[in-house]
Amino acid sequence: MIQKLSEKNKDFFDQVYDVVRLIPQGRVTSYGAIANYLGTKSGARMVGWAMNAAHVLPDVPAHRVVNRNGMLTGKMHFAHENEMERLLKVENIAIENDQVLNFKLLFWDPIIELEL
Repeated sequence: MIQKLSEKNKDFFDQVYDVVRLIPQGRVTSYGAIANYLGTKSGARMVGWAMNAAHVLPDVPAHRVVNRNGMLTGKMHFAHENEMERLLKVENIAIENDQVLNFKLLFWDPIIELEL
């Protein structure tokens, strides 16, 4: 059964996608950082749900969103098992054991970067 999103959730998902589209190539952010930027500090899980639905949207670089420790926790939602890692490596982001190396250096915080 296909579940429809409520209008509130759809609007939130669209806001998440707008932020994700701004993440520069070669950088990563976290579910929590996006939630915090959107004013829902405890909404990281909701951002995760939005990202789970984003992998089929060609203009949303979902591979650039990882958990707060730099782990590729969303990788199972991509079409192929290693697709998230492959896309990050194309952007010269080193991955080891499903974790972004130099995560703190590569971390893109929308509150800082977008000067909220």
